[in-house]
Amino acid sequence: MGPVLNGLMKLQSVENRLRAEKAKLNRCRRNVIIQENLIRNLQSALEAKKEEAQLTKVQFDRLELELKSREETIAKLRTSLNSAKTNKEYAALLTQLNTTKADNSKIESQSLDLLKDIETDETECKDILKQIEEQKQTLEQTRKDSEALVIKYQANIDEIQAEWNQIAQDVPRNPLEIFKRVAETYDGLAVTFVEQQQGRDGVYSCGGCFMGLPAESVNMLMTKDEIIRCPNCTRILVIDETQISC
Repeated sequence: MGPVLNGLMKLQSVENRLRAEKAKLNRCRRNVIIQENLIRNLQSALEAKKEEAQLTKVQFDRLELELKSREETIAKLRTSLNSAKTNKEYAALLTQLNTTKADNSKIESQSLDLLKDIETDETECKDILKQIEEQKQTLEQTRKDSEALVIKYQANIDEIQAEWNQIAQDVPRNPLEIFKRVAETYDGLAVTFVEQQQGRDGVYSCGGCFMGLPAESVNMLMTKDEIIRCPNCTRILVIDETQISC
């Protein structure tokens, strides 16, 4: 390979290291965001649970008022029962009294169920609050760890970027622009080796997309220091002459 392709190969090696460090930096920052999102989700769950508990309390209070009103009705029925003048009137009042008592029993049962629901909601709220506090502690530690790592990774990135810039100065402008465009398309993997199928001379494929390549392209790479791109994936092709036979 000539100086152009050699330069692109060096640039590819540095590009790989640069993107690896940037990925570490992004993961580091993303860990903080993940922890923050967990807290927000827990806070949303807490608000929803509080609202649910409040609605249950409203239902409970409504039933309690209804029970109080019905108890007053029962008291009046008992008074009327004691002053009934005929058996028919007595029987009617007794039926009404028993019906009201039965209805009250159902309402009391509903109230007890609602009370249990309120207690369950309050317990769940306490559990969520505990989780939020624990998650806040985890977030604080994650932030501390992240701040130290960010400084480290950013220093590595700056150092590798300086190396990238130095190598790029020796690469002609047009090949460099092609490298940048292809690198953006394939997450930094702009340059790939030509591969020869084992035991088959003259049969080649792209190391990036594994599609077949014409022998002429390989011959040109063997003799010329210029960019040849895979017709399928458009990556920049290079050859390892120790692994390729024409």
